[in-house]
Amino acid sequence: MSLVMRSSDDPVVTGGTVKVLAAGALPWRVSGGDLEVLMIHRDKYDDWSWPKGKLDDGETVPQCAVREVREEVGLHITLGIPLPAIRYPVKAGQKIVYYWAAQVDGGRAVPDGHEVDSARWVSPAEARRWLTNPSDIDPLDVLESAYIDGRLATVPLIVLRHAKAKPRSSWTKEEGKRPLAATGKRQALEVAALLSAWEPQRVASSPWTRCIQTVSPYLKSRGLGVKLVPGLTEHEATRKPASVRKTIRKLMDKGVPQAVCTHRPVLPIVFDALAERLTGPLARFLPGRDPYLRPGAIVVIQQPMAKLRKPVSVEVFETFDD
Repeated sequence: MSLVMRSSDDPVVTGGTVKVLAAGALPWRVSGGDLEVLMIHRDKYDDWSWPKGKLDDGETVPQCAVREVREEVGLHITLGIPLPAIRYPVKAGQKIVYYWAAQVDGGRAVPDGHEVDSARWVSPAEARRWLTNPSDIDPLDVLESAYIDGRLATVPLIVLRHAKAKPRSSWTKEEGKRPLAATGKRQALEVAALLSAWEPQRVASSPWTRCIQTVSPYLKSRGLGVKLVPGLTEHEATRKPASVRKTIRKLMDKGVPQAVCTHRPVLPIVFDALAERLTGPLARFLPGRDPYLRPGAIVVIQQPMAKLRKPVSVEVFETFDD
């Protein structure tokens, strides 16, 4: 499994030996001015819980959460703020479930009829009465608190380090044209699947070849173009770091889901710009040591849509590296 680090999680919960990994979401909506969440009932276990399931082989945790909601209740979602992971014992050993909030603006929840036989929209108070597993209340409490504070409806900014490139030592041509290695091309496909969990509508990138090749599979899958930002190249960032900070600030102020792809030497400048907007302990979740991110890894920052307030969460995910 790719690395998971989220500001929502208690290290006591996510640390130690884990035998079963799962992911899911708490779909939410506002109906008649009131917050509602979607619960599911599983006939096999006769329990009320949240849509969730175990990771498939080669699947990342965010991908699993989106897929499980689609398979169990037929809803297409994108991930919002991360909610606390929960841990509990099962026959195989310790199980961890990673959760996210997921706003649902339309579509009807249709139980798959196999694992899920019923789904219902309820108030948080009703959900607390119906939930079978007491630990399932933890992510609900955080979701409701975020709604009350105006921090539940968010937009993501995703910072991406390009996938694995051919070694500098073996490349004799122009640095900006150094392409992805074979591993990097495979990573780019996984990056596309990973980004789909948040569906950025805009993508900005360094114009160097390895960055363009990293985001191309996602762009093609969505029919999107890319905004090339020369200031995000290694050379320009070294000459004008203030330009990088300005670019990141402008992206954060756009108020739409977006991603930005750049290079390892540029990442500390990018993270400095992000840290300016982060409050309290959130900044410590930003990578702080070289190489900051491994090739193909991402950082996801969620910002509330209400007046584009300061970011409320930080997540880090890695792709494979063979």
